[in-house]
Amino acid sequence: MRPASRSGRPQAPSIPEMEQLMGRCTAPLRRADEVWPGLYLGDAVIANDLEAMKEMGITHVLNAAHSSWDCKGDQVVYGQGINYYGITAEDCPDFNLSVYFHTAADFIHSAVSSPRGKVLVHCVLGRSRSATLVLAYLMIYHRFSLIDALHKVSACRPICPNRGFLKQLQDLDLDLRCRWKFCILF
Repeated sequence: MRPASRSGRPQAPSIPEMEQLMGRCTAPLRRADEVWPGLYLGDAVIANDLEAMKEMGITHVLNAAHSSWDCKGDQVVYGQGINYYGITAEDCPDFNLSVYFHTAADFIHSAVSSPRGKVLVHCVLGRSRSATLVLAYLMIYHRFSLIDALHKVSACRPICPNRGFLKQLQDLDLDLRCRWKFCILF
């Protein structure tokens, strides 16, 4: 978190600062990576490989590209063994993914909090939409600042949320910091 501005409000990192941080990632891009205990960030290929997910112990799937041509999963495909949540999101800067931040974070938290729960959060490549939702989860449930969440996730997997999603994460960061500051005062 950056120091507070003259107005006393905390400042989120700039988009160029975030892009520079993500650009320093040296982790290899794999089909799925565990970025937090029980939380995997991955692509559509792994999400369509039921056998691989079974081997990984995945119990929940959050698909951030539901209904796209690469991501055909749904509760019927996964059956009774995997809980499914699909978000029909576009990977474009104008798409408002922030309306799903809290419901996605709730789903992820429920999954990793359940006995032997493991969740795969994916989109087509596992780098923008799904990464954005994972970052929001760490910020909402674990009180990570945006910059700390970016460090945590990009240490495990190369990610690159689009600039619109980064702006939405900036707004979430500022909102959460102000809420927590207010809660501490009262």
